[in-house]
Amino acid sequence: MAKKKEQKKVEVVNKKSLAFLEQYINNPSPTGFEWEGQKIWLDYLKPYIDEHYVDNYGTAVGVINPKADYKVVIEAHADEISWFVNYITSDGLIYVIRNGGSDHQIAPSKRVNIHTEKGIVKAVFGWPAIHTRHGGEKEETPQLKNIFLDCGCTSKEEVEKLGIHVGCVITYEDEFMVLNDRYYVGRALDNRVGGFMIAEVARLLHENKVKLPFGLYIVNAVQEEIGLRGAEMIAHKIKPNVAIITDVTHDTTTPMISKITQGELACGKGPVISYAPAVHNNLNKLLIDSAVKNDIPFQRQASSRSTGTDTDAFAYSNDGVVSALISLPLRYMHTTVEMVHKDDVDNVIKLIYQSLLNIKKNQDFRYIK
Repeated sequence: MAKKKEQKKVEVVNKKSLAFLEQYINNPSPTGFEWEGQKIWLDYLKPYIDEHYVDNYGTAVGVINPKADYKVVIEAHADEISWFVNYITSDGLIYVIRNGGSDHQIAPSKRVNIHTEKGIVKAVFGWPAIHTRHGGEKEETPQLKNIFLDCGCTSKEEVEKLGIHVGCVITYEDEFMVLNDRYYVGRALDNRVGGFMIAEVARLLHENKVKLPFGLYIVNAVQEEIGLRGAEMIAHKIKPNVAIITDVTHDTTTPMISKITQGELACGKGPVISYAPAVHNNLNKLLIDSAVKNDIPFQRQASSRSTGTDTDAFAYSNDGVVSALISLPLRYMHTTVEMVHKDDVDNVIKLIYQSLLNIKKNQDFRYIK
């Protein structure tokens, strides 16, 4: 019997969009300071939408069919975890506090950018040499109380002359790369890769001349990392009927992660569809049907009380918005080497795109009618 001819894989991300992804990931957008990244995102999105606006705190929205009464949102969040300058010692060292869920254990020996009104100031997270930590006592692990920045100064006055003050925000300087022609790697893939993917959905709709029977709102929200705040604000402004959220979730196949508690999810095996109280089952069924009909691989994840994503903010706004979550598996979350599989990125884009094609005009998702 002749072997079945394998179909050639059609990649979604092209050279132009990959260049945008690299620029977008490399640009710092810490929580509360997202606007430079939002400018980059809007500049890429503008050719594919009818209009756009930005709210008071920086959430950016691109709109297709703005006059339509029925509104569908596709959403990601734009902010990255970071640090704040909290205390400057008399001998010029800097102690920090978190801005979002920054991981103290990865800080030692990392290079950082301190953002000041005078521009970027370079610094490093110092850490005592291994030779000095021997002595029979149990050595200290990195903690918020003992990690510190060194910007090459020897006094508080010298630090302040550089423009550094309490409240300056700090980001890691690690940049985007492609690993083994298989993974996108960088800091803040959580969740600027989501903003990238929804922008690619808009590009595909435009290039394929799709006429949607509803208004589509492509939303890149701010301040997710400190409590879903940007989504909370913009949900009340848009008042959507439907919201499809995309964020990252954990690849649980690497060491020191319990599948018993975290479930079994892996990079390269497709988008993750979630089950949670905030996730609407009828919209979830539409996502799954769209995946099956279009041969898009997918995985499943259960959340006990909340998804921990902007899905919760949209679902419980405006008397209840029909909401669902499509997640992208990611390794090493909240580090500077977050990893996502190229195929998964393509397939999340495809799944959102195909799901939009399956939403009917004024579709009623209620369980009981």
